[in-house]
Order: sequence, then C-alpha cells, then structure tokens
Amino acid sequence: MEQATEVEGPKTEKPQRKHNFFNFLDRRFEEVFIVVGFALFILLINFQVINRYLLPFIEVANITTWTEEMSRYLFILVSFLGASLAIRQGESIRVNVLFDKLPTRWQHAIEIANTVFMLYFSYIMIRYGFELISFQLETSQTTPAMAIPMAIPYSAVPIGFVLIAIRLIQKFLKDTKELTMQEGILGLVLSVIMVLPVAFLGDLQISLLLFGYFILFIFIGMPIAFSLGVSTIATVIATDAIPVDFFPQTAFTSIDSFPIMAVPLFIAAGVIMGGGIIIQRLLKFSDELIGFLPGGLALVAIVTSMFFAAISGSGPATVAAVGTILIPAMIKQGYHPGFSTAIVATAGSIGVIIPPSNPLVIYGVMSQESISDLFIAGIIPGIMTGIGLMGVTYFIAKKNGWKGGKSSFDLKMTLKAAWDAKLAFLVPIIILGGIYGGLMTPTEAAAVAVAYGLIIGVFVYKDLNLKSFYRQLAKAGVTSSIIILIIVMASIFGRLITLEQVAETVANFVLGISENKIVILLLLNLFLLLVGLVIEALAAIVIVTPILLPMATALGIDPVHFGIIMVFNLAIGFITPPVGVNLFVAASTAKLKIEEVIKGNNILLGTMLVMLGIVTFVPEISLWLTDFTE
Repeated sequence: MEQATEVEGPKTEKPQRKHNFFNFLDRRFEEVFIVVGFALFILLINFQVINRYLLPFIEVANITTWTEEMSRYLFILVSFLGASLAIRQGESIRVNVLFDKLPTRWQHAIEIANTVFMLYFSYIMIRYGFELISFQLETSQTTPAMAIPMAIPYSAVPIGFVLIAIRLIQKFLKDTKELTMQEGILGLVLSVIMVLPVAFLGDLQISLLLFGYFILFIFIGMPIAFSLGVSTIATVIATDAIPVDFFPQTAFTSIDSFPIMAVPLFIAAGVIMGGGIIIQRLLKFSDELIGFLPGGLALVAIVTSMFFAAISGSGPATVAAVGTILIPAMIKQGYHPGFSTAIVATAGSIGVIIPPSNPLVIYGVMSQESISDLFIAGIIPGIMTGIGLMGVTYFIAKKNGWKGGKSSFDLKMTLKAAWDAKLAFLVPIIILGGIYGGLMTPTEAAAVAVAYGLIIGVFVYKDLNLKSFYRQLAKAGVTSSIIILIIVMASIFGRLITLEQVAETVANFVLGISENKIVILLLLNLFLLLVGLVIEALAAIVIVTPILLPMATALGIDPVHFGIIMVFNLAIGFITPPVGVNLFVAASTAKLKIEEVIKGNNILLGTMLVMLGIVTFVPEISLWLTDFTE
C-alpha cells in the first residue's frame, strides 16, 4: 500500500497545483495588484518628498509632476480593484435597518433585484468606458507629465467594472444555490416593478425620480455607492437629463485628485500602527499619567483614543485598536461591561474630529476648502470633547466606586513611559508639523506616516513582517476603496443635483421656515444627526455637502466652521444606532449585545450633544487656531 501511494502521488500533484492556481486567481487576483499598487504610490510620494528636501543636488526634471501623476493613476486603479475585492469579500456600506426585519424569502428576492441593477450599472460603465478609451486612442490624447496615452489610466474604469461585474455574477450564482424557484421569480418580478417608473413616469421632475429611487435603494439594502449610481442611471434613462456616456469620464475625474489620496494613506497608517507595539506604548503612557484616578482605565481609554486619533484619522480603527486591550481589562477590574464598551466606542468618535481626519479630508475635497485649515480647526473641538468625556467619566466612576489601577501618580514611571512612547508621539508631529510647517501636503504627510510606521514596525519594534504588511495593505486597500467608490458614485449623482439646483431649493425651503441663524443652525444639526443615524459619515459628507454648504455660506457661516459642525454631528452617528459603526465594533470586541452598550452610553451621548452645541454656537473654538496659519 505504501508503494502504491508513492507511485500514485505524483499523478495527483498537477491537478492540485492547477486547482491552487485557479483558487489563487479567484481569491487573490485583485489583492496582489492592490498591495503592489498601494506600495508603489506610497514609495513614489515618499520619493517626491525626499527629493524635494534631502536630495536637492540631484536634478530630475519635473519629478514632482510625474511622481504625483503616476501615484494618482495607481491610486485610481487600486480603488477600482479594491471595490471588486470588497464585493468578493461581502464588504460594503449599506443601510440594513428595514432589510434585516424582512422575512428571509423577501431578503433573497431583494438581493436578486439589487444584483440585477448593479450588474446593469456595471454594464453601462464597461460599455461607455471602452468607448471613451477608443475615442482617446483615435484622438491621440496623452497625459500631461508622462506623455503616455490617456487611454491607459482611463482603462482602470472599465477594467475595474469588468471585475466588479464578475464578482457580482459569482455572488449571484452562489446565492442562487440557496434560492427556491419562488424566491427567484419574486426577485425578477420586483426588478420589473422597480423599473416601471423609468418606463412610464419620465415626465416627473428629475429630482423626484432621483431621490425617490435613491431612498428606495437605500432602504432595500443596496450598498450606498450603488444606490447613488443606479438611482442616477435610472433617472437619466427616464428623462435624458444628461448623456449616459459621461458616467465613466466622471468616475475617473472625480477621484483623479492628489488630496483624496490622503484617505487611503491615513487608513493604512492607522492599520499598520494600530495592531502593534505603538498602541501598547500609548496605553502604557496614558495609564501612568492618569491611571491612578477614579475610573483610571476608562480615562486611559479616552486619552489613548485622542493620541491614536492623531495617527489613524478613523473612528472605528481607534475603537478596534484601543478596545481590544482595554475593554477586557476594565471588565476584569469591575467596571460595568456596557459602560466599559460604551466609553471606548464614544472616545473612538473623537478620532474623526482630531486631525488627521478622513471625514475632514472628504469634506475638504467636496467643499474645495483647505484640508490644512480643516485639520487645525478640529484640534480644539477634539481636545475639548475628550476633556468633557473625561470629566463625566470621572464622576460616574467615583459614584460607582471604580478605582484606578494604581494607588498614586509616579513621576519617574510616567517619564519612563513617555520616553518609551516617544516614537508614537512623533507620528502626529510628523503629520501636523509637516503640514503646518509648509513642508508637506496632507497627502504627502500621510504617505510619510505610512513609511514611518513601516520602518518602526520592521526595524525598531520588529512586530511587523512582510506577510503582516501585505495583509494590512490589502485591508487598507479594501476599506478605502469602499469609501472611494462612494465618492465616484456621489459625483455622478451630484451632477443631477447641480442640474436641478437642489441646493437652492433646500436653501429656499429652510429660509422659508426662519431666517434666524440660531434656528437654522439648530435645524441643520437636527438634520445632520438624523442623517448620521442611517448613513455612514463619509457617505453622508459626500452626499449632503453640495446641498447644505451653499446655504450655510449664504447665512455667513464660515465653510471651515461648517465642516467641523458637520463632522461633529456625523461623529455622533458613530455611536447612535442603527448604523453606529463604533458601537458595533466595540460590542463585537467585548462580545456584548448592542442593547447593553447603548444602555451604558446614554450619559456619554448626552455629553457629546452638549459639546456639539458649544462647537456650533461658538465658532471661535474652531476658527481661533486657523487665524495663526494665515
């Protein structure tokens, strides 16, 4: 038997290798290109910075121009590949409030309808994307810096949507294995019913069709990015409002922007530095600094979240990094599990207020405001919010008898912990010092932060190897691609909003209620809080900024101050159901029911609302530091 096994073994090797090869293509195809592309544009941007300051004696013609152009095009390709991989992995930003309450039969039917519409949208992008490329080849269009055919970078759009379509078909085929015939027929019937307004109601107002379809798709659980795109294509087909062939071009030009690249880079920096020794050193320093006070560990969670916010720019990333270590420690020390989880979730929301902040980057891009000004405007509101949460937490802990883990403050140990955490403290200095020192743009600062995190992780702390770096870049690529796809779709959606003068209509409606600035600010806050309940922050910023900002500026509200107001409102959305991303991340970390976390979050949520009111009606809090940068 042993000899037979030895003889037959080689015969099975080739099919096994073949199987592994196709399995690799299925599971890793986009991932490999994402990681390579991500690594390349990180390298190019760092090379750009190094060449500017450290190698002035080397003369390379237009290095900043061609490195920036190449990195932008790599970023666009990575974004569309990442969107495809996100579909493969079942990751998306969507509203499941209504969808989750439906019977399983209806959920399956709706998923079929959603897939049909997303596939049709992908077909439009593929067809007209290749037509655009053909036109560019015929007219010999080239890129400004590298002088390569424009068709090459533009091909990222149709190729990306080819892969998206393949992944959608794979998902559809997988889902159909579990479907009954009734569910399949019901799904197709729903698709036809939802198309009927396009066929028979073309005379309706464009805005009515556009927002009607968008709301419908949102509440039946279609990913927000595709809800924006599909509602736009449906409206365009019904009304001929704009040419369909403009969609692929807008998909490219909307993200062909160097400032937008700060988003994936800050995400990558947070991912790389959030799971290693850097976060542990920050926790140790915070514990030595304030861990002796009543509620010491809870206070440590807030302070560490503020420190890490100055690295990651992301609320959920902050919650995941801090919560994994501190939530179990607090529960073990006798803190109420719901409160322990809630304090980490709420403190994590500061991550989008204190710079660097991904929501502020997106707002800056959408509003054409200085990202540097927005970053500096978020410093005082973020620190003030952290101090407010610490004050409330201190009194709650004192009332409940939750003592600190240490008996007293030890200056020597605190200084030692500060020295041990010095490399972590350098990250915000590099980012903010580089930006406000005029040395780097926010995108360049983010790229340098990624490189710094990599160097520290590999050569100093040695908690990062090639395999983990690969995984983290792949994760950052998928996470950022979900956001970038929303920007793409919102830009297409926004063209119709501009055409229909929706911003002016909304402004007239609100001003018809009252022209009192205080009343309007209250209404804006209420509206943004409601939006934050059901739509993820980054998606909400992309959708509502073009609508609300013109009205805010017409009332004399500074656009930078309005950006802080918007982001603060949506930060509260991180800790309010049904979306409440931070709540779900923290609850998952603590293995608690979401209801327990919400119950422990009431007072903290009230504190955030009070802080929002102060930031809203005292604009100097946001704008004071910006005066020093002018």
